[in-house]
Amino acid sequence: MAESAFTVRTPLDGYAGTFGNVALAEAAGLSLVSAAVPHGGDDAFAAALTAGFGALRPATGDSAPGDRLGARILGMQLDQMFILFEASDPDRAAEFVSAALGSAAYVTDQSDSWVMLSAAGSGVRAALERICPLDLADEAFPEGRVARTVMEHLAVIILRDGADSFLLMSPRSSARSFLHAVELSVLNLWE
Repeated sequence: MAESAFTVRTPLDGYAGTFGNVALAEAAGLSLVSAAVPHGGDDAFAAALTAGFGALRPATGDSAPGDRLGARILGMQLDQMFILFEASDPDRAAEFVSAALGSAAYVTDQSDSWVMLSAAGSGVRAALERICPLDLADEAFPEGRVARTVMEHLAVIILRDGADSFLLMSPRSSARSFLHAVELSVLNLWE
């Protein structure tokens, strides 16, 4: 029987580029797991989140850092969190979160469903404001804030993870179109 070798490829093949004062790079090596809180299980979930990741439960629209695995808990909606972390075995990210949270959450691995793009630099907000309908000013969208939005008709989750830094997540199926939209917006700053 013939041997076949498979190679793992990220949605953007490790893309990185710098344009003026904005750097774009595919954020590889991160796992993303959805954690849904069972009805009436808020207290158990909060306790499991603290025990498993060293994190407090964030409000919807906010995120909270954990003290394990570089975890950040994203408050996506009332009873749904996304757990963003550096899994030691990315193929077992959901199993790891399930073991950490036990019966306090229903988990689903979302890692391969999203392209993750880091956008950073002193011009990043000016570039993103061209295609993002959200107010990204410090007062309206401080560090740690997370939201669902659209950019160029594509679904996006945006996390402000630093003073001049954002993590953008969009469905993997449109990864190249998403990169093109962000790249073009950055390039248009200097036209």
